Amino acid sequence: MAYVEIIKQVMLEHNLSQQKFADILGVNQTTVSQWLMGKKKPNYESIYALYEKFDIEPNLLFGID
Repeated sequence: MAYVEIIKQVMLEHNLSQQKFADILGVNQTTVSQWLMGKKKPNYESIYALYEKFDIEPNLLFGID
């Protein structure tokens, strides 16, 4: 599963808007929007925040077994 699908799934499971999700991760809403459209990938700090806040393994985000 690609990072876009994982992020969408996390937002859905936690009933989070793009803005609320961005606030939790310490990024702006535009960044989250660009992730969801596949225009950008999360940077190191965002990947680490996803791991800390939502227990998402970094390798899972990018389809690495």
